Amino acid sequence: MSGLHSFELAAADDKLIRGDRSIGKDRQILFITGFLSKRWGNKSKALAQWCEEKGWGFCCYDVRGFGESEGTFTDYTLSDWIADARTIVTMLKDGPPLTIVGNSLGGWIAWLMAQVYPVVEKLVLIAPAFNMMGVRARSISDERQHAWRTAGWMPWDDEPVHRDFPLAWKWVEESEALWSTSFVRLRQVSTAILHGQQDSVILPQGSSQFVEQLRALVPSFPVELHLVPGDHRLSSPEHLDTFRRLVLGPT
Repeated sequence: MSGLHSFELAAADDKLIRGDRSIGKDRQILFITGFLSKRWGNKSKALAQWCEEKGWGFCCYDVRGFGESEGTFTDYTLSDWIADARTIVTMLKDGPPLTIVGNSLGGWIAWLMAQVYPVVEKLVLIAPAFNMMGVRARSISDERQHAWRTAGWMPWDDEPVHRDFPLAWKWVEESEALWSTSFVRLRQVSTAILHGQQDSVILPQGSSQFVEQLRALVPSFPVELHLVPGDHRLSSPEHLDTFRRLVLGPT
C-alpha cells in the first residue's frame, strides 16, 4: 500500500520496536495485535486499505521479542508489551485524533492506553482478552497451575505453535494486578466491542461482563457491545462490514 513506511523505535532496553506507519489527516488508526500475532494479518491489512481510501493515518507494530522487533520472547512480559504500546502512542500523540483497534490481548492493552492518553478518542475492541493470563490460570487444572507456578514457565497450551513461547508465571501476576485497577480511573472514550458468540478462545461472556461493569459504574459510558454469530476469526463478509462500520463510522 502506498504511503506506508517502516519505522524503528528504541525501547528502554535499547531493543528496537519495528512497525509500519502512514501519515494522514483528520484521524489516525493504531492496530494492536493479539497474543503471538504479527502486525500484518487480515485485520491490519483491511485497516491499512481503509485508511488509505479515507486519507487517514495508519500504524501497526510488533512487540519486542516477536515478529520483526528485536529481543527474545522470554525476556518480556505483559508490562513490557504495555510499555511498547505506550512508546507507539507517544510517537502518535501529536498527530490527528487516534482510534485504537485492538485484537484479543491487544484489545485490553488498547483499553489501558485510552485511559491514559487524551489523543485516543475511540476504541474498537475485537474479542478483547481482559485479564487474559489471570483468566487462563483459573481455567486450567490445579495440577497444571501448580506446575506453572513451580516451574515458573509454561506454554499457553500444548499446541506445537505455542511450545516455543513459554510464559513466565509473572504474566499471571501482572495480569491480575492490572485487572484489579482497570476501573479505578475511567476516561469516557467511545468504545465499541465486537465479539463472536461462538468464540471458544476468548469467551464472549468476558466482553458482556466488562460492559455490565462499566455501565454499573458509569451508566452514561459510551460503550456498545456487538455480539455476532461466529468464532474468534470473524472472517465472513458480514463481520467485515460490521468491523468497517465500527472503525470508520456510518457511510
